[in-house]
Amino acid sequence: MKNHNLVESHEYREILVNRRPLQDGSGKEIDGLFNYHIYLNNPGQFNSYTTTAIKEIILAFRQASCDRSAVAVIFSGVGDKAFCTGGNTKEYAEYYAGNPQEYKQYMRLFNDMVTTILTCDKPVINRVNGMRIGGGQEIGMACDYSVAVDTARFGQAGPKHGSAPDGGSTDFLHLFVGIGAAIESCTLCEHWSAHRAAQIGLVNRIVPGLKNKDGKFISNPFVSLEPFDAWGNPAYGAFKTGEAKNAAKEAASGCVADLSLLDKEVEKMAYALAMTMPDCLSKTLESLRKKKLEHWQQNSETNRSWLALNMMTEARAGFRAFNEGTKESREVDFLKLRKALAQGRPWTDALTEEILPAASKAA
Repeated sequence: MKNHNLVESHEYREILVNRRPLQDGSGKEIDGLFNYHIYLNNPGQFNSYTTTAIKEIILAFRQASCDRSAVAVIFSGVGDKAFCTGGNTKEYAEYYAGNPQEYKQYMRLFNDMVTTILTCDKPVINRVNGMRIGGGQEIGMACDYSVAVDTARFGQAGPKHGSAPDGGSTDFLHLFVGIGAAIESCTLCEHWSAHRAAQIGLVNRIVPGLKNKDGKFISNPFVSLEPFDAWGNPAYGAFKTGEAKNAAKEAASGCVADLSLLDKEVEKMAYALAMTMPDCLSKTLESLRKKKLEHWQQNSETNRSWLALNMMTEARAGFRAFNEGTKESREVDFLKLRKALAQGRPWTDALTEEILPAASKAA
């Protein structure tokens, strides 16, 4: 048989790639059939992807796509805190900020990563083991299915940190949740719980991910399951506040993370996919993916150019603020920036320094 991989072999450094036997509904391994598991391996930085990781993801998806014995691709992250929080802000701040020509080449790789996911010859399941934020949300939506632990949260970060969610969210998000919710998420950057994400169609299935002191799974205690608030607004899936949040902390005390139900649900979905005609399944996915691809292919190149140029202004300041600030202060002074621009001030090094958080200036 011909080898159709891009390279003969590759030693992955920043992601984990392995083939695991397909399992039936009872957990029995099926001889000769596999699922491809591709995991971001940067848990210390919430599985943010670097330039090297992006290149490896492209290679891994091509490798999975060419594997004749592979049923599905499982795309996830190491640990229980995050699937992915997007691009590595340390790399952005220390190398790409102020270097639009370099960032444009980086975005060529990013665009290729999204396209490779969207054109994979195998169905792709996003195993959401924690936060799916920013670029993580975008590569997650490029997948065909999403199965999430109920402690996961979903959202965007761009306008808060100097960018626009043009790596896929402005193309895909409205297809999942409608234009109103998509605009709210992309601009306000407020997070959705896994319960809310499942309710509005962003993810296919959610499962509990916390075990209490008695060893029993419990629903995420920080999320409300009430249908409406006092004003009649939808409240299901909202994060609890005030006294309710304090009670949730008490309920979560002593709980431990357990992703075994997540793994079972992912395996269950992969087996359901195996119980279909492979070519008919592939063609159906290709037809459905066109809805994403028509937006992505129309916009991704011009978005790449704008995102590169933005590295000279708002991204330069925003990524530095996030990288150099503290947990309590990682954003620029938005009001000071708006007042300066209203006065006609140009983007200069001095303006950037003025709007950085105090921790950055002290450093």
